[in-house]
Amino acid sequence: MESLLFSINATFPIFLTMLLGVALRRLGLMDERFTGYLNAFVFKVALPVLLFQDLATQDFAAAWDGRFVLFCLVATSASIAAICLVARFAVRDLPRRGEFVQVAYRSSAAILGIAFIQNIYGEANTTMAALMILGSVPLYNVVAVVALTVTAPPREGEERPGMGALVRRAARGVVTNPIIIGIVVGFAWSLLRIPLPQVLASTVHNVAVLATPLGLMAMGASFDFGRAKGDVPVALLASAIKLVVLVGIFLPLAIQMGFRDQQLVAILVMLGSASTVSCYIMARNLGHEGQLTSTVVMMTTFGCAFTLTAWLWLLKSLALVG
Repeated sequence: MESLLFSINATFPIFLTMLLGVALRRLGLMDERFTGYLNAFVFKVALPVLLFQDLATQDFAAAWDGRFVLFCLVATSASIAAICLVARFAVRDLPRRGEFVQVAYRSSAAILGIAFIQNIYGEANTTMAALMILGSVPLYNVVAVVALTVTAPPREGEERPGMGALVRRAARGVVTNPIIIGIVVGFAWSLLRIPLPQVLASTVHNVAVLATPLGLMAMGASFDFGRAKGDVPVALLASAIKLVVLVGIFLPLAIQMGFRDQQLVAILVMLGSASTVSCYIMARNLGHEGQLTSTVVMMTTFGCAFTLTAWLWLLKSLALVG
């Protein structure tokens, strides 16, 4: 019951913040133009600052665990490859296929990972969450940029570009992506041990805390329940992969390799937490409709309160998490 209450307290506010966006749209306080500006701000400013904050304040050199980081990287890579294969057969429409790939693998690692470990082990013990972020989040974002760029619908008035143009556009998108820049700068800041003065740290924090609530409200304001009905079968498949299938495949491998406690909790969050709101923000900013993405984010956010609790209970009952 304690684990269930924790999971509900961690995930339901996210779900309710999305519904607040729906309500604000119905009340006329968030129109389409305002929501577009909000998405752009979160994508270009707030999310990069949030990821910079998460990485810059960690001491990776002191707590490095190469075996753990490698597992996170390999598990993420294998998950993406498998989901791309499934998407070829499950989603015929190319733009929706790109959204499916991203939203089926990309977890709320930076937000839920640290929150879960802090709740279980205390605020001073977030190293494994930071190492998990390092092993998965950069790859999340690079693949998302490539997948969404290659599958994006052609811009109005132009034909679909050839493969060469798409590759160049994807490469440029990776290099100039604000989220990836935030990750690189944050990691470099940590490695170089550059101090973060209190004035700067407070400013960074003030901007970083805007990312999740503004992104969630913008997504809720853009959500169309009528159009989402057609996405339900594909969204259910993506949600099942996100919350159950990936965990069922890779968590036993992690246990077999000897990972325990914080490591297992971090891996569990990486594999089985809700699809992150940045999926929607990136999809919209790279030319996609975002309807399938927002449907899956809402489904997985609601569902992971129960699935994460069940996985955590199983790990505790087997004495794999203390």
